[in-house]
Amino acid sequence: MKHRLDYALAAPAGYKALGSVHSYVHGCGLEKELIDLVYLRVSQLNGCAYCLDAHSRDLLKLGVSLEKIMLLAAWREGLPLFTPREQAALAWAETVTHVAQTQIPDADYAEATAVFSEKEIADLTLAIALMNALNRVAISFRKVPAAIKAHLENLNDE
Repeated sequence: MKHRLDYALAAPAGYKALGSVHSYVHGCGLEKELIDLVYLRVSQLNGCAYCLDAHSRDLLKLGVSLEKIMLLAAWREGLPLFTPREQAALAWAETVTHVAQTQIPDADYAEATAVFSEKEIADLTLAIALMNALNRVAISFRKVPAAIKAHLENLNDE
C-alpha cells in the first residue's frame, strides 16, 4: 500500500471542517464507546484499513474486550456482547451506510428512534456520515494504517 496524497496538507480547510464535525460528534453526548463501535462498523462495511486499525485501537484503549471488537462484523450473532442501544446504533449505521440500496426504510427509522431521542439520532447520523466521508478520503488516498507502518519499520530494522 503506497500513500498517494496527504489530504490534510492538500486541503487544510476541508480537513479542518471534517475535524470540526468530529469534535462536535465527540462532544454531543453520545457514549464514546458507542461512537467508536459505529465508526469501526462503518469502516468494516467500507473496507477502510486505516480506520479499521485506528478505531480498533481506540476501542481497546477504552477497555472494550477483544472479543467484542472481533465479533463486531457479525454483531447480530454476538448479541449478548452488545447492548440494545449498541444494536440499534449498529443497525442504523448499516442502513445509513448502504443508503443507495436501503433508501432507509420507515421500519429502520422506527427501530432507531425507539432507542434514540431526536437529537441522538441526528447526532448518530452525523457520526455515520462523517465516518463514511473519512473512509472515502482515506481509501482514495491510501492512508497507511499504523499496523502496516509498524510492520514496515520492523522489516527495515532487520
